[in-house]
Amino acid sequence: MYHQNGSLERRAQASNGDIAATNNNGVAVAAISNSNPITTTRLLGSPRTDHMPDNYEDLPLDFNPLVFTSLERHLPSNVINLSKDVKAHYMSNILLRYLPHSERVRMQKQKEYRQKIILNYPVDHFERWVHETKFRIMRPNTMNQYGAVLDDFGLENMLDKLMNDFIRPIAGVFFSEIGGSTLDSHHGFVVEYGTNRDVDLGFHVDDAEVSLNICLGTQFSGGELFFRGVRCDEHVHTETQSGEIFDYSHVPGHAVLHSGRHRHGARPTISGNRINLILWCRSSAFREIKKYQREFPNWCGECRRKKKERERVSIAATKEELLKRELKSAS
Repeated sequence: MYHQNGSLERRAQASNGDIAATNNNGVAVAAISNSNPITTTRLLGSPRTDHMPDNYEDLPLDFNPLVFTSLERHLPSNVINLSKDVKAHYMSNILLRYLPHSERVRMQKQKEYRQKIILNYPVDHFERWVHETKFRIMRPNTMNQYGAVLDDFGLENMLDKLMNDFIRPIAGVFFSEIGGSTLDSHHGFVVEYGTNRDVDLGFHVDDAEVSLNICLGTQFSGGELFFRGVRCDEHVHTETQSGEIFDYSHVPGHAVLHSGRHRHGARPTISGNRINLILWCRSSAFREIKKYQREFPNWCGECRRKKKERERVSIAATKEELLKRELKSAS
């Protein structure tokens, strides 16, 4: 199981704003304000499961309010009982450390883009509306040429609730080693395959800790998913082992929940049209802690294989050395 127990701590000198400091096992960030100086801070690797976090939806934030709600459980004891505004400022400093100005500009443009869709989208069929209005839209990802991001239609809160109330409790049981219990943001979209649409989907991993794939229909044949083992970034392109081969056939109204790092693709849709709703669920806490890990034998199949091979070699070498000693002693 991949998680950090206890706390990650490092002292930092405070001056006019915020300072960040990290160690080899995690990250500790010191956020200092003139009104409330904090010179020693800790970012807990494991969440406080008994703590009830604040609701941040009423604050003007640059990030999804649910990210703050999730991160609050990781705040150190000298911060967690402060006012909501102070905690939000503290967590924003942590998040902004990893978000450049260009990314913040992109986020603002995306807000304006979504608002334009919500105000002007007049018909039921999205692709027809796009064609009629010649509106340039953002596709769900770099692989799909057809489909739409559901958050752009005002469905963000509904998908957040789906993730928090249903997916996260299940993921916390089956995917705890990859942040399943700390999911705090999502990317939701629909994709279309078939006639005059995308045909198949190449071999890849998702930009997610946990992925939900729901088949909405309609009539189609083909389009099976094929899975080929879970991998970390370093081992995405490594060879598939015999026990990692798994195929899944879509059934309208059925869904599959899998690790985002589970390598997969979709075979060609031979006839008809297939529509799927995809929800990529992410954990900011897991991604932060993962930066300070070099190997992931608890969930990466190749890391696990290499670890076992090292252990096998070590045991064989130890046995050989013991045998040599016994033979020398006997002689």
